[in-house]
Amino acid sequence: MEIEEMILNYTSQQNDLRKHISLENNFSADQIKLVAGADIAYWNENNKEYGVCCIQVIDFSSKKLVEQVEYINEITIPYISGFLAFRELPLIIEAAKKLKINLDLYMFDGNGYLHSRHMGIATHASFFLEKPTIGVAKTYYKIENTDFIMPENRAGAYTDIVIDGVVYGRALRSRKDVKPIFVSCGNEIDLDTATKITMHFIEKDSRLPIPTRYADLATHHARKLRRDIMINKRD
Repeated sequence: MEIEEMILNYTSQQNDLRKHISLENNFSADQIKLVAGADIAYWNENNKEYGVCCIQVIDFSSKKLVEQVEYINEITIPYISGFLAFRELPLIIEAAKKLKINLDLYMFDGNGYLHSRHMGIATHASFFLEKPTIGVAKTYYKIENTDFIMPENRAGAYTDIVIDGVVYGRALRSRKDVKPIFVSCGNEIDLDTATKITMHFIEKDSRLPIPTRYADLATHHARKLRRDIMINKRD
């Protein structure tokens, strides 16, 4: 399939899904017991591209890791700006199938509603995982040339990212004297709740919430381990 045809096909799929996005909670706060963080890392091996998805399940109260899974496979879908979900979703779905725990919510290292079609990975994946989702990005994804307003330099300060009168997400100062992170609804959750859950998982040694931070660390470890194995095989 040519890139132009893929873009048309992917746009059509996302436009169909976006009709079903809910920016309201489908749960009550006391129902959140287990929260998963998901992230993906890529590398090249024998002239092929591979990816690993790591999911880390965290207990909401104790903030302890209770389950972790990973899934590795070759990546055959090219990177197309704005359509990252199509590259990552197959890995995410297969990794999620390995989970033994029935968790309550997913947090993604990436965007959700903060996307040109409101279909970042956190939102797109929610329709397949059938769970509420939150997007937490480390860097800002600029839409329609709109910059974010820097929040005050205090923990919990935020500014809404508004484009054409629509709130797409938030620039959140998770800790004092650190760069902001960018929180957006995935699906079946409102922005205030997404922000509160994100802040709940912030600890003093990182600006990232525990679920996505652990997932990020796990993907880097898995990628390094795979590379070390291949190097040893060549030696």
